[in-house]
This record gives sequence, C-alpha cells and structure tokens, in this order.
Amino acid sequence: MSLHDELTAIQRSLDALVRSVERLEDQVGAGLDIRRVRSDTDHLRESLTLLKESAAGDGPGPAPAAGRTALAMVSIPDAPYDSTLWAGAEDEGLGAHDRRAP
Repeated sequence: MSLHDELTAIQRSLDALVRSVERLEDQVGAGLDIRRVRSDTDHLRESLTLLKESAAGDGPGPAPAAGRTALAMVSIPDAPYDSTLWAGAEDEGLGAHDRRAP
C-alpha cells in the first residue's frame, strides 16, 4: 500500500471514529468524559492533517496559532553558575542553612 493509500485509510477510520463518538454522545449526554474523547478525536484530526501536509512536501505545517510560540532549543552551559545568582535564595524556606526541615 502506498503512503497516500495509508493516509486515506486512516482518514476513513478517523471519520468513522468521529461519527461513533457523536452517536455515543447522543446516547450518554455531553459529560466531561465524552468531551475528553471528542477533544482527543479533534486532536487526531489535526495531527493527521499535519502528517498529510508533511508527507505531501508542503513543509513542516502551518504556523503556530495566535498566542502560541514555536519552541526553540536553548543550550545550557556545563560551566558552574556564578554563586552570586543564589544570594537571597536562603529566604525561600527549607533551603536556609540555619534552619531545619519540618
């Protein structure tokens, strides 16, 4: 089976799952549990859309939604931190050297 055929089969299965969840919601009502399942199916739809776009060579996918920022890699050096960074930290509770933990 080709990649396109696999993605089409997944789309059909996902559509069937969404219809099943909708029927189940009609039977049990719109409680928290069914909302979580519906939310999960929505996430699956979004993930499949992104997978299809990346498989088609359209790039990594859409830009992050408004209010969201892309995560960037931050390197942290292995060198020890300057000890003056911790000045005043002893007043944060259990970390004080002259006090004992409860």
